[in-house]
Amino acid sequence: MELQEFEPIIGEAKPELESSDSSPLGPFLFHVYASDSSHLKFSVTDFRSNTFEVVRSLSQLEDMRDSIGIGGSWSEFVDYIIASFKSEDVKLALERHPKSDGAAHAKLIAQKSKGMPRISISLTKLVDAAASEAVATLSLQLFKVFKSMQHLLVQEKKHPYRSMEVTSTEKEKNERIQSQLELPSKKQKLQKMNSSDRADASSTLDSNGLRNSPAKRASQDLGSTKVANRVLPAYRRARVRGAHLQDTEDDGDS
Repeated sequence: MELQEFEPIIGEAKPELESSDSSPLGPFLFHVYASDSSHLKFSVTDFRSNTFEVVRSLSQLEDMRDSIGIGGSWSEFVDYIIASFKSEDVKLALERHPKSDGAAHAKLIAQKSKGMPRISISLTKLVDAAASEAVATLSLQLFKVFKSMQHLLVQEKKHPYRSMEVTSTEKEKNERIQSQLELPSKKQKLQKMNSSDRADASSTLDSNGLRNSPAKRASQDLGSTKVANRVLPAYRRARVRGAHLQDTEDDGDS
């Protein structure tokens, strides 16, 4: 269990005053980061007169994990902490002291989403050099974030077509995947076409199992045409015509 890879988290904590007659407070920023591999530090400040901080060791975090009731592995618990403080529901419960300047006590509350376990951390108010140190640390981290974003913007301006190239690469990749998905169906269609062609070819075989060639089919068609159009001899035509006329005359006489 270590916190070396814990990325710092900066966000806004919505202040909530316990006493309704108090004047509203300005915005607060919180800073959650690993001070070393075995300690997690939680800082909150309004950059004026209210700065709070607390450090939790690994064993204290384990106790907090048990009290919250989050199961799973240690990494899953750390992921839950990160998700909770990156959500939009981070609050700072403040309690004013009548004789002090600003709030006397504060509690940082984070929740991943409604219905999920709440992380509640009591904070200690800092004054003088300790408060200045916490504000300076947060300010330096904000500057690092700003420089990182500025670097990304500069790189994007230097390579304006990089995003288009990435998009084109992703499009080609998707097209390859799509073609691979369509390949089995194309194979099935080709197999069906081949089966249909074989069926048609088998139907053209004659009774002796021999394939009727186009020339053979043409000669057969020509022979049938000749038979159909064959002309009777003249003597037979006359005989038939005379018999027909004779039958007609006999009918007329009768």
